[in-house]
Amino acid sequence: MAEKTVDEKAKAAAHKAAQAAKKAGLEKQAASKAGPAFELNAEGRETEHPTPRLKTHYRETVVPTILEKHGFKNDHQAPRLMKIVLNIGVKEARDNVQALDSAREELALITGQWPQVRKATKSISNFKLRQGMPIAVRVTLRGDRMWEFLDRLITVSIPRIRDFRGLEPRGFDGSGNFNLGLKEQLIFPEIKAERVPHQRGMNISFVIAGGNDDLSLELLKELGMPFKTPAQSLAHAAGRN
Repeated sequence: MAEKTVDEKAKAAAHKAAQAAKKAGLEKQAASKAGPAFELNAEGRETEHPTPRLKTHYRETVVPTILEKHGFKNDHQAPRLMKIVLNIGVKEARDNVQALDSAREELALITGQWPQVRKATKSISNFKLRQGMPIAVRVTLRGDRMWEFLDRLITVSIPRIRDFRGLEPRGFDGSGNFNLGLKEQLIFPEIKAERVPHQRGMNISFVIAGGNDDLSLELLKELGMPFKTPAQSLAHAAGRN
């Protein structure tokens, strides 16, 4: 009878741990969208989640600076970073499904969020592409996870780019959003070079609301993004010609 009681207690403890793990998963999912101030620890108890450093810098320094410079009276007039979207195209997935799995795992390591698989919307015979075929992976970051990724990108990853001379400010789309193209994923310290079969590029889109290209450029500069000066951009264009 005692053994049965112990077994029942063990099952109850396992069930309780499973419920806590499930609840923690839901909390983390909500954090990626809304960035709550609390999360669950290993014991299932609520603990305070520290505010990302760059988010605090934006609220306390960047917003007041932009408001004072442009004479804005409301915080909502300042440009706001809404989300960061990372896309990796995997054209070799047409012949090798494992390439898609590899790209998905790499993007998950970089962002800390499991990517979505994107499929072709139409068939293109010249590219041997059929509708519904998986060809890319995508991650959309919001809330605290977005700010933490941006902090790592600015302070750690971008300085690891070879022969880096600044980001090209012509990457804005006219609506205040900025697109950054990377040639390789090895600039992220989470990726181990010896485990990567080949280099893979990606596109990073910064979706910014409440401003135009000039305000968005100013926002990203205040956050620490290293852009080229106009003179550097002209010299680079002249060198290419």
